Amino acid sequence: MSQEAADGVSRANGSGRSAKHLDEVDRRILDELVRDGRTSVRTLAERIHISRTNAYARVERLLRDGVITGFRAQVAPEAAGLGTSAYMALTIEQNTWREVSAELAQVRYIEHVALLSGEHDVLALVRAPDNATLRYVVLDRVQRIAGVLSTRSWLVFEEFDGTQSPWQ
Repeated sequence: MSQEAADGVSRANGSGRSAKHLDEVDRRILDELVRDGRTSVRTLAERIHISRTNAYARVERLLRDGVITGFRAQVAPEAAGLGTSAYMALTIEQNTWREVSAELAQVRYIEHVALLSGEHDVLALVRAPDNATLRYVVLDRVQRIAGVLSTRSWLVFEEFDGTQSPWQ
C-alpha cells in the first residue's frame, strides 16, 4: 500500500487534501444516480430506504464537496451520427501541456483528453461522423497545434462499459 493510500491523502488534484469519506448510503446514492441521473430525490430515498430530507441533504453535500460534478445524458455516438471513434496518442514538447490542452479543448469532436505518463504524453478520444472528418481532426487540427510533436491513432471497432465499476 502506498503512503498516499495509507494516510488517506489524495494528491490527484494537487491540493494534498484528505479524500472525502463516503459511507454506504453515499455509495448507494451514487450507484442510483449513475444508473439514472434523472431520478427524483423522492424515488432515490425510497430505493435506498432513507428519508427524503436525508437524501436531499446528502445529494447537496456530494455536489458541494465535488463528488458529484454534474448530471448529463449519456449519448450513443453512432446513433447521434458519430460513427467513427478513435483514440489518439500525442507526444508533446516538454512543458507545453497547458497550451496544448487549451487548444485540444477547442477542437470539435474531441470528447476526452488525459495527460499520461509513459511512451505518450496525451491520450484523446475522438468521435467523428466519418473517416474523412477523423483525418481532418488528426492531420489538420491536432498536428498543427504548437507543441505537438507526433500523433498515433487507433480506430475503435467496438466498445462497452465495464461491469465492475464502483458506480455501476
